Amino acid sequence: MRVIIQRVSKAAVSIDNVETAKIGKGLLLFIGIEEADNDEDIKWLSNKIVHLRIFNDESGIMNLSLKDTKGDILVVSQFTLQAKTRKGNRPSYIKAAHPDVAIPVYERFINQLKIDSGLNIQTGEFGAMMEISLINDGPVTIFIDTKKRE
Repeated sequence: MRVIIQRVSKAAVSIDNVETAKIGKGLLLFIGIEEADNDEDIKWLSNKIVHLRIFNDESGIMNLSLKDTKGDILVVSQFTLQAKTRKGNRPSYIKAAHPDVAIPVYERFINQLKIDSGLNIQTGEFGAMMEISLINDGPVTIFIDTKKRE
């Protein structure tokens, strides 16, 4: 699994010009799922996201986690995070999981985030053409790949 984590002041998803999800201060997660992703990846990634200390404390130091701040979470599926760009100029998405594999992993990931954070999770719509609006706070943007765990 690959995720782009953006600390936001607010974010929203619109489909066909209708706002379907929105959050205030918290995290916007763009999640890309590959065929090899499993429950171990889900649990590790959810735990990592919930406990990342990327929110400012009273001294302005990034020392608080999402769990500490009780911030909002918006999860958006994005198969293009699995793009391979080594050859040519047209990205290959061969590693991106097909919907029959990706949708259950996506749903289990959202459920695990609910369990780990105790927070309500907003989501985009898997496979839909979405417009995402956000105000990046900081900006703070972090990339995590469960296969590399750096």
